[in-house]
Amino acid sequence: MIRCTFFLLALLPIIGFSQKKQEPFIGKLVYSIEIDDTNFRELYPPKQMVVYSNDTITRIENMSDQLGKQVLLKHLVLNKSFLLIETPGQNFAIKTDFGDVEKKPSKYSFKKKMGKRKIADIKASRLLISHPDMKVNREFLYLKNYSPKYINAFEELPGLPVLYYIITEDGVFKYTLKSIELAEPKRDLFGIPSDFKKVTMDEFMEYILSETQAE
Repeated sequence: MIRCTFFLLALLPIIGFSQKKQEPFIGKLVYSIEIDDTNFRELYPPKQMVVYSNDTITRIENMSDQLGKQVLLKHLVLNKSFLLIETPGQNFAIKTDFGDVEKKPSKYSFKKKMGKRKIADIKASRLLISHPDMKVNREFLYLKNYSPKYINAFEELPGLPVLYYIITEDGVFKYTLKSIELAEPKRDLFGIPSDFKKVTMDEFMEYILSETQAE
């Protein structure tokens, strides 16, 4: 089965952080993604994730080994989302409303750390995390003046994650912020192109199965 590893992540509820009023984020974020275990770097070469936000809609661009470029459009007010995927025969906008996703208890434990650490030329706050599937504790970094809602993971953190780790069936992946731009992105980045067919995930999987059987 095709796995949309970086986008279709369950939301991770985390308890214990008080939320302060935060600024809207309007701009662009660029992250590098690499597998944390250096022994598997040749099998999983580094990738890039690009995030655009106008504070109402977030566009998250990523690459899949199976399907190529993927774009997730999240409407932050309406809890609506579409995953845009191009295939040789048809372009699809797959409905993936994140408001309907059942929240599962998190296995992550977080502890605040004193001091700041610089990343992408900005100072970030620190968290120490632990998880049963990670052999050692790791450090998360976040920007406390922005909400975590712009990234499709760890939305209960006290700020926007700029260094974090995602545990998958393939291993632990490290996300590192490389650059941040505070300028309003072009408006057409946040729409669904007219040549994309809106479908459910089940309808998309049926299409992929039929194309596979036809080969």
